[in-house]
Amino acid sequence: MTTPAQTESTEAQAPTSIVLTDVAAEKVKALIEQEGRDDLRLRVAVQPGGCSGLRYQLFFDERSLDGDVVSDFGGVEVVVDRMSAPYLAGATIDFADRIDAQGFTIDNPNAGNSCACGDSFS
Repeated sequence: MTTPAQTESTEAQAPTSIVLTDVAAEKVKALIEQEGRDDLRLRVAVQPGGCSGLRYQLFFDERSLDGDVVSDFGGVEVVVDRMSAPYLAGATIDFADRIDAQGFTIDNPNAGNSCACGDSFS
């Protein structure tokens, strides 16, 4: 006889959504406030292009598209479209303001290769 606890999978679940660090969330919140609108969300997408084949896009958007994956980080909504979601599952968006790095960065466990500019991957 098998108990329910014995039949449960011990495999780790793969992350299904993107992560926005607290620092990045604060920066996004400040940028949205500068726009003077409360209907904007951060949309993260993957598009063909760049030197490695795929390119990240981050922009503010008020639209809701069918199949969007929406995550909330302290009042900041991050939206990923249905086609980009598999490429971005488990990715972490951070914001750096240092002499050696400035702007939003994406640490993506799904990227096999990336280019030197950090804007594209495959």
